[in-house]
Amino acid sequence: MARSRTPKPAESGSSAVAPPPTASKNKSKKSKASQSYASEGVEDHDVFLLPSSDYQVMLGITVISAIVRLFRIYQPTSVVFDEVHFGGFATKYIKGKFFMDVHPPLAKMLIALTGWLAGFKGDFDFKEIGKDYIEPGVPYVAMRLFPAICGILLAPTMFLTLKATGCRTVTAAMGALFIVFENGLLTQARLILLDSPLMIATAFTAMAFSSFTNQHEQGPEKAFQLSWWFWLALTGLGLGVTVSIKWVGLFTIAWVGSLTLVQLWVLLGDTKNVSVRLWFKHFLARAFCLIVIPLTFYMAMFAIHFQCLRNPGDGDGFMSSEFQSTLNSKGMRDVPADVMLGSRVTIRHVNTQGGYLHSHPLMYPTGSKQQQITLYPHKDDNNRWLLENQTQPLDIHGEPINGTHAWDSLPEPQYIKNGAILRLYHTATHRRLHSHDVRPPVTEADWQNEVSAYGYEGFEGDANDYFRIEIVKSKSKGAVAKERLRTIQTKFKLVHVMTGCVLFSHKVKLPDWASEQQEVTCARGGTLPNSLWYVEYNEHPQLGDNAEKVNYANPGFLGKFFELHKVMWKTNAGLTDSHAWDSRPESWPILRRGINFWGRNHRQVYLLGNPVVWWSSTLAVVVYVLFKGIAVLRWQRSCGDYNHVLFKRFDYEIGTSVLGWAFHYFPFYLMKRQLFLHHYFPALYFAIVAFSQVFDFLTARTAPGTGARGGSIFNKTGAVVLLALSVVVFGLYSPLAYGNTWTKAQCKRVKLFPTWDFDCNTFLESYDAYNSLPAPSSSAAQSTSAKPVEAKQPPPQVPVAQDAQPAVGEQAGISGAPAVPAGQRILAQEERIEYRDQDGNLLDEEQVKALEGKVEFKTRYETRTRIVDQDGNEVILGEDGQPIPQEYAPPHPDVDGVDPNTKKSLGRPDDPIPREEVPSREGKAEAKASEAKPASEGNEATGQGAVVEEKAEEPAVVVEDVVVEDIAA
Repeated sequence: MARSRTPKPAESGSSAVAPPPTASKNKSKKSKASQSYASEGVEDHDVFLLPSSDYQVMLGITVISAIVRLFRIYQPTSVVFDEVHFGGFATKYIKGKFFMDVHPPLAKMLIALTGWLAGFKGDFDFKEIGKDYIEPGVPYVAMRLFPAICGILLAPTMFLTLKATGCRTVTAAMGALFIVFENGLLTQARLILLDSPLMIATAFTAMAFSSFTNQHEQGPEKAFQLSWWFWLALTGLGLGVTVSIKWVGLFTIAWVGSLTLVQLWVLLGDTKNVSVRLWFKHFLARAFCLIVIPLTFYMAMFAIHFQCLRNPGDGDGFMSSEFQSTLNSKGMRDVPADVMLGSRVTIRHVNTQGGYLHSHPLMYPTGSKQQQITLYPHKDDNNRWLLENQTQPLDIHGEPINGTHAWDSLPEPQYIKNGAILRLYHTATHRRLHSHDVRPPVTEADWQNEVSAYGYEGFEGDANDYFRIEIVKSKSKGAVAKERLRTIQTKFKLVHVMTGCVLFSHKVKLPDWASEQQEVTCARGGTLPNSLWYVEYNEHPQLGDNAEKVNYANPGFLGKFFELHKVMWKTNAGLTDSHAWDSRPESWPILRRGINFWGRNHRQVYLLGNPVVWWSSTLAVVVYVLFKGIAVLRWQRSCGDYNHVLFKRFDYEIGTSVLGWAFHYFPFYLMKRQLFLHHYFPALYFAIVAFSQVFDFLTARTAPGTGARGGSIFNKTGAVVLLALSVVVFGLYSPLAYGNTWTKAQCKRVKLFPTWDFDCNTFLESYDAYNSLPAPSSSAAQSTSAKPVEAKQPPPQVPVAQDAQPAVGEQAGISGAPAVPAGQRILAQEERIEYRDQDGNLLDEEQVKALEGKVEFKTRYETRTRIVDQDGNEVILGEDGQPIPQEYAPPHPDVDGVDPNTKKSLGRPDDPIPREEVPSREGKAEAKASEAKPASEGNEATGQGAVVEEKAEEPAVVVEDVVVEDIAA
């Protein structure tokens, strides 16, 4: 039986014992929550009202983060991975040269600003991985400091985010230190890359929205207070900053937006405290802060971007003529509007922005071998064409007036109307635009014919020079422009009269023999956008100063803004080619493979996460998904779990973080473009938040002995154990993040999976071996030479074909090859004969036969020698005779002008003879022959010569003898 208890009498000087303050406080909050939209179990976790001890902990974490991020930030001393692009963009910002990139401009502008403040003048091009920073005096350390500072601030931001969600200080410190000792985040934060600024912007947004949510959940008394507005406005600013760095910020917007809709739905259901008028006030406040503020900030960044890039550059070819006309020196003076017979014009392609209809005195190497017709993106005299009628004009006696100037002084202007048949005369080379039933040199499709320039000065031409003007009225502007040819305003097709095909161009580039200019063909059934042309420049002797003039319409900021976004979206979607280090989303949560950033001097930078942090965060997501599945089943069975406050808080708080993880992870499954491990970093951040929250609930909020602000012994002990484990693993893999020295044995010991494809053979056998490497011969090297290491036991020799292994005394052969240095031997030798013209262009057999007896050939001999080390890797010598170490990381594909439709050239005439890849022998490399090797694809292609049947342990020589027959002028 229960028995009643009488309170003990109060001691003298004291009153009766009052109920515990926390109990009465919680009871009061519960009653308030039941009467309003306030959430049960929520306390005020304003990060500005934390105890001083928490700020001291946060400061200590920030110091540790700074030490870890800034340690040896000067290495590598050469260009690493995407520094090629983002460092190069800084150069273009400083010089004001327009470029096109698939990412918004904010982080790139801040990197450029950092470099400019450090004295960088844009005189370094970041052209290739491994290009030295030291000798040119590039302030690369200062430029790396901006991403590093972002990485440093990520840890205290995580601490404040966890405190805003109600986690204990120990848990918040653990989550922040997980960020500090995450190897992948460290690697990205030490280089001139965008991911570190993106991460701090995402984290800041998450912290601001978590703080706002905490204010919102406390009920009506907090609504529209200063702190409520402050955190809501900061959330909007964070969204604007995030999406202005990368479009991944759209996923953050989706996360905030979905949770905001949940809040508005809950508000709509509180009929006691929220009137319809008040609900609309909540709605408008959120709309202003979460839509207007981010959009305004985002557009402002592009306004600054356009102001910075006012000069023509590599990227203006992607933009429309109207856009280009806003750039310095790209603007065009007003030109006559009416186009007449005898007008000297330039003709531009509408759809591809490939440029002007162009010809030059170079012939096609195949097909008709007549003069080339291309699209050329720059203004040039070779873009000018004279528009002629199909017949010459008649004089007063009815006789034809001959010559190209026959149209200059006619008594009446001869306008070019729809359906007119013209000849296009190339003024620079005196040939006419021509087509015939011959396949084009690159696009050898049956429905496309070659377009060439044919004839000579004084030649009347033939019927294959006739093209009919067909005005496309739906694309032309103005009533007059729809009836006759007008500069800029009229869009038209040029139909070949004899074959019915239409002048056509597409994003296919011709090989080197046409300077990689865009292909022009005559297509039957080609798409309308690729068959449209217009006149940009127009002059005629009869069109004086009083003639009607036209010019491009200024697109204004909004026009440029929307056009640039269309190009960015199209280019981003076109990045579909495979890449040596790409990966798919399903491999990211389990850390299946990383990215090889850089390799030189027996060191390597390889992006790989901390397995402890990575897998524990993934486990937290899995735990929540299982929890949610079971909770839904129990809810359906009316088990009453959601009557418990702690259960509801666990579901909502962790569910919010897992939702953020899902929004930043699953959309990548819909993308066909190239993807990389670093795309998972924002999702990883939310997964770490979720893990910290799960840990806090299990060890602090539900465990016995929990203090008011501290945690139970389970909380503290668990955090110490997890942190110790993560720090140990961080140390094991840190040489890959810092580019430090390492040994093969240590590398192989921690290489848990074959898909972790960093190459342990890159490293030396011991740390003492690094001390024995020769010092760099000049400041340009700034790293030890890649001297081959003498093997302790040479491999068995494999017989080499007799014709590829001549005796030393016979090695001179045709070319008089130099003697082989001591300690080296010839692995292979190849001889060939090449025929070249006076410009150095390689001639094929048919061209040589056609020239026999017509020209004189002069013979010269060349010897090309390649030196390979014991692994078969080419050793390239610098000007000082010292080997130049090779890079391992291939270039990233996010580059201006990526065009998957462009056919690749088979090679330049001066390229060495290509060779097949020889699979690595067992023990020399761990990657399979079919897998991408840890070497720069671009650099591998520069030094391939004759086939090497066997790799030598000592430096070896591959000799390639070439006889070059040059045409004498």
